[in-house]
Amino acid sequence: MEKLKIAGGYPLKGTVRVSGAKNSAVALIPATILADSPVVIEGLPDISDVEILKGLLEEIGGKVQLSDNEMTVDPSAMISMPLPNGKVKKLRASYYLMGAMLGRFKKAVIGLPGGCHLGPRPIDQHIKGFEALGASVTNEQGAIYLRADELKGARIYLDVVSVGATINIMLAAVRAKGRTIIENAAKEPEIIDVATLLSNMGAKIKGAGTDVIRIEGVENLHGCRHTIIPDRIEAGTYIILGAAMGEGVLVDNVIPHHLESLLAKLSEMGVYVEAGDDQVFVRSTSKLKAVDIKTLVYPGFPTDLQQPFTALLTKAAGSSMVTDTIYGARFKHIDELRRMNASIKVEGRSAIISGPVQLQGAKVKASDLRAGAALFIAGLMAEGITEVTGLEHIDRGYSNLVEKLHGLGATVWREAMTEEEAEQLKNT
Repeated sequence: MEKLKIAGGYPLKGTVRVSGAKNSAVALIPATILADSPVVIEGLPDISDVEILKGLLEEIGGKVQLSDNEMTVDPSAMISMPLPNGKVKKLRASYYLMGAMLGRFKKAVIGLPGGCHLGPRPIDQHIKGFEALGASVTNEQGAIYLRADELKGARIYLDVVSVGATINIMLAAVRAKGRTIIENAAKEPEIIDVATLLSNMGAKIKGAGTDVIRIEGVENLHGCRHTIIPDRIEAGTYIILGAAMGEGVLVDNVIPHHLESLLAKLSEMGVYVEAGDDQVFVRSTSKLKAVDIKTLVYPGFPTDLQQPFTALLTKAAGSSMVTDTIYGARFKHIDELRRMNASIKVEGRSAIISGPVQLQGAKVKASDLRAGAALFIAGLMAEGITEVTGLEHIDRGYSNLVEKLHGLGATVWREAMTEEEAEQLKNT
């Protein structure tokens, strides 16, 4: 096990290039199951979730090559092998295997997914969609069993806007008989990315990126080559970092349109932000103003950037309120920021941040992926040395983190934990 050590308080300057989107990658890779010939995905991020999904495809008979952020999947010999436990438990997005395997094989056995603990994130809307398409779904001994004689298109209204359910139903429906209409669909850019891959494979999909998606089922899908979109959450994290400590940070390989809500809030705070075609330049200012944010489904403020943004708000003058309407349990980073001298209190689904305060280096633990982002940003803002554990969470979503931070002039390094430290961590 390793820990991340950060010598904070130093200004950052330079260019950082954003990797491919994690939230696309974890859906695009399972989607390859639906093809009958090789699929190539370019620009994948170098993160643990990609490696885990590679292993899962290999478990069901796929031939997978991964090199230089490019994955080639030959799905022709895949079988509907049950995946009740093991790697499935290591990431939330393993549930996309349900839709993909149901779409191709008309059956699947998938263990309940793992990933970050952010409070209740039920898959009832996924199941509702599968059942509407004609599948029977049962929970047996902690695994989801999906079975269908055939899948038929249906009109499906999602009771809550869900990215996962929207994509999973798309995966199951593209090879179903007839027309499927998904109403109250999520609109995130990652959904458009998955729809683009499926369309390149021969699927007939209209309306991705709107709240109504129409799918005409086809019998077979073929291989193709697809380039993943940039990761808007990684981009947003580095933009926030530039707002906190940047003397001039250029974030490259960005689609600024995907981050309009964040860029607007930073401008409101007094941060200098300039968006180009595929880059965002950001520079901190000496006086930042307090602002309120409320997370909403896209194109609202992303819940995945709430935690990093909270760290930045400790530097703003006045009282800021952060309300998370998506995940009520997404405040586990608050206690860790308090260890670093932050003045924050939580009231229900909101956190109230009083600033400005000078953060101090401390020993802190990342409880989930974006909490980890908040803590490494806080560490770079703090005086002294910050030590972050729980790196397995950060490694799920931030590709080559230390190298990218070095490129901006940060003093950060990874260090092996002693046996005693590792044992203490297990017991906390």
